[in-house]
Amino acid sequence: MAPSLLSQKLLCFDVYGTLIDWETGIYTAALPLLSQLSPPPTRASFLSTYARLETLQQTATPGLRYSQLLSAVYAQLAAHYSLPAPSSEAEAFGASIGDWPAFADSADALQRLKASFKLVVLSNVDRESFANSLPRLGGEGVFDLVLTAEDIGGYKPALRNFEVMLEEVQERFAVAREEVCCTAQSLFHDHAPAKRLGLVSAWIDRQGGLMGVGEVEGAGFEWRFETLGEMAEAVEREKGE
Repeated sequence: MAPSLLSQKLLCFDVYGTLIDWETGIYTAALPLLSQLSPPPTRASFLSTYARLETLQQTATPGLRYSQLLSAVYAQLAAHYSLPAPSSEAEAFGASIGDWPAFADSADALQRLKASFKLVVLSNVDRESFANSLPRLGGEGVFDLVLTAEDIGGYKPALRNFEVMLEEVQERFAVAREEVCCTAQSLFHDHAPAKRLGLVSAWIDRQGGLMGVGEVEGAGFEWRFETLGEMAEAVEREKGE
């Protein structure tokens, strides 16, 4: 039986995939490249290729800012499809993060959850890119702490990202490890490392999501919701609202 959601004091959010629809954003930003192919790859095939190349690039260059990393991956995608990769297109792909859409429920659900929890971001993007996405999530004041891969110097699923987060929330908010709930869509980037560190987690199982899911060794979770709005509703039921 899952513990009470209200036994947690802090929700640690992945953003891209959980709050921002990164799959739609990435696919849309890649259309100038994919439209040159006849026939173009299916969305699922493209996202599978993209996810593999991104993970390899993050492992190879953990200190590279995410927007620059996206540009590097774009060039690799072009090579994969035997297409040229103009630098202007690669740069535009890297700069597209702020254009990626939020899920329809994200901003409202965050405000509802903020009534019961500290909200912390632990994201694989860089500071500037996250700032460009923040208006889609409710703007300044939504999150109590933002930690990015740029701040930490590496990318999830590395355990160090979560360890830094735990140190920060203990120091800033006096929140213990057992009071932190990892709230994320990606089993690969978030739930598997969270379980290795003994954290409870809530899987936001965005239906149709492909990247970071499937069979992931070591992944587990205490709660599963199809949307963040469902999670907010569950918390409100526990509170008797």
